[in-house]
Amino acid sequence: MPRQRPQRLKLATRETSLYLPVKRFLECLGFEVKGEICSCDLVAIRGDEPPLVVIGELKLGFNLELVLQGINRMAACDQVWLAVRFSGRRGRERDPRVRKLCRLLGFGLLGVSTSGRVEVLVEPRPWRPRRDARRRSRLVDEHRRRLGDPVLGGSCKAPIMTAYRQQALACAASLSSGPRRTSEIKTAIPEAPKILLRNVYGWFFRVERGKYALTQEGTAALSRWPRPQA
Repeated sequence: MPRQRPQRLKLATRETSLYLPVKRFLECLGFEVKGEICSCDLVAIRGDEPPLVVIGELKLGFNLELVLQGINRMAACDQVWLAVRFSGRRGRERDPRVRKLCRLLGFGLLGVSTSGRVEVLVEPRPWRPRRDARRRSRLVDEHRRRLGDPVLGGSCKAPIMTAYRQQALACAASLSSGPRRTSEIKTAIPEAPKILLRNVYGWFFRVERGKYALTQEGTAALSRWPRPQA
């Protein structure tokens, strides 16, 4: 229908439209990919101890902001992949100087067509900056604790479904039928006592010592957010 065409065009021009093709590409390489981990558009992990950690940043066009984002991620991972939309034969991503820059920085560069085809323009080099063990640990911890892949990489201006929010929602769900004691909730959600006490989102209130119930905000959150799926 005529009114739907602009909407489809608008959707295709968002950075999130690059996420699923890039995710499929990395999954074919054996990675488990999840979007919006610790402010990164995507994080891909392969292996166990230690895992191979890849950070991906998505932009519709190759620009300085994309390069700066990649530089900022270097210390927290093993590889950085930049992904951009193909913009034709004269697109900046095809400029030899851009490819040289990526090689010098050790970045991989992917081009994503409007049909979802992914082309490797530059392979990441095995160059390693000084590691930031704390940031790397946060990435791995959030990736492993988050259930499923609830957020499209490239999302912005919207609350992110973090692992903490998923656990808070699980606590809210356990209280949906009425007040309960933390000792009861803790059997299924070990972090429940801390989550209920801190009450970051304002979803809970203490009925008495060791016993909590849902606020109106907590009930609304259960309606707003989908239930976590592993």
